[in-house]
Amino acid sequence: MYQKLTASLFGVATAVTVLSSAAMAENWRGWNIHVDGYPNTVAMDKFAELLAEKTGGEITLQMFHGGTLGSQPDAIEQVRLGGLEVGNFNLGPIGPIAPEANVVSLPFIFKDVPHMFRVLNGEGGEMISAGMEAKGLIPLAWYDAGARSFYNGGKPINTPADVAGMKVRVMNNDLYSGMIAELGGNPSPMAFAEVYQALKTGVVDGAENNWPSYESTGHFEVAGYYSLSQHLIIPECLCINADSYNGLSDEMKAAVKEAAMESAELQHSLWAEREEASRAKVESGGVVTNEIADKAPFQAAMGPVYEGYLSSNPDLRPLVELIQATD
Repeated sequence: MYQKLTASLFGVATAVTVLSSAAMAENWRGWNIHVDGYPNTVAMDKFAELLAEKTGGEITLQMFHGGTLGSQPDAIEQVRLGGLEVGNFNLGPIGPIAPEANVVSLPFIFKDVPHMFRVLNGEGGEMISAGMEAKGLIPLAWYDAGARSFYNGGKPINTPADVAGMKVRVMNNDLYSGMIAELGGNPSPMAFAEVYQALKTGVVDGAENNWPSYESTGHFEVAGYYSLSQHLIIPECLCINADSYNGLSDEMKAAVKEAAMESAELQHSLWAEREEASRAKVESGGVVTNEIADKAPFQAAMGPVYEGYLSSNPDLRPLVELIQATD
C-alpha cells in the first residue's frame, strides 16, 4: 500500500512539474527587415538557436525576416507594446521615440566604427540604453551597420564645397537634411526603394549609404564615385520588449543576454566580410573611391546642426560631450 501511494504521489509530482514547466515556457516572435543570407539575418537566427539552448528550451524564438510582419516603425511599436518580443532595429528610426538614441544620428558624432563601439560598450551606451528602456525597449546587444558615405555620378567629394548645389537623397530625419543643407547641398528625403531610379534619371545627384547597401541595390551602376566621408555611423540593436525581459528570473536574463552577445560577435564578423566583398565588387565594376584626407571642415560645418539639436534637447548635452570626449 505504501509503495503504491508513494508511486502515485511521485506520478502526481512529476505531472505537476511537467505542467509547470510547460506553463513557464515562452514562445517569442522576432522581427528583422533584412533578407536571407544577410549578416543580421544569420545572426538573428543564431540568437534564436542559442536562446533555446541556453534556456533549456524554456524560451523559444520564431524569427520573421524580410519585414514580413510590417515596416520598421510599425515593428518598433509592436516590440515596445509587447505585440512582438524581439526586433533587430536601426537606431535611426528609434531616435524620434527615445531622444538618447537620436544622438547617434548626429553627423560625424563618431570618429569611426571602433569609436562607436567603445562608446556603446561604456557609459554612453548605458545612457542610451536607459533612455530606450524608458520607452519600452531594451537593447540586448549592438549590431554593426558600418559607416555611411557619400556617392554620386559626377565627381569625388573631398571638401564641403564639393557638395554645394548637389541634390542628395537622405533618410527622413531633420538631422540628415540639416547636414546636407549646412554643406551647401539640397537635401532630398525619399523612400530607399526610389533612389536607384532617382539617381539614374537625375532627380537627385547623389545619395549616401554603407558599402553593402550601395552594392546590393545596384546604386554603384548609376553613381560611380564613392567618397569615404563616414559622416553617419548608426548602429543597429538586438532589442527586446522591456516587460518581457524584466519579467524573467535573473538566471534567464543572463542566458538571454549571453545569447544576444554571442549573436552580436557573429554579426560583427559577418558584417566585416560583407563590407569587404561589397567594396571589392563595386571597385572591380569601375567605381572610383576616395578617402577624405581632412574631415575637419565637414565637422566644423555641423555646428548649427548640433546647436539646433541641443537647444531642443538640452538634457542630452552631457551625452554628446561624453561621446566627443571618448578616445
